[in-house]
Amino acid sequence: MTHKSKWLLFSPLGLMVIGAGASMVHWAGSLKDQQAPTRQWLLAGTAALVVLNAGVSLFGQGVVERVLHEVRDKPRLPDQSE
Repeated sequence: MTHKSKWLLFSPLGLMVIGAGASMVHWAGSLKDQQAPTRQWLLAGTAALVVLNAGVSLFGQGVVERVLHEVRDKPRLPDQSE
């Protein structure tokens, strides 16, 4: 798999997982506001933060792959300083 294909996979996937995690955080907060049992909203909030952080990690890996693509895979223009 090339750096470009990894970048094109990880970045959008990371953004989708970040969105899902943010929605889950809101859901866990609403459980607390509705005075659900502490165990229920605590577990929901923990799961939400795991998903949110996984999305940030995936997006970060997409950024790494983009940089590697720029540095290693992209053809360079000839040096015109001569």
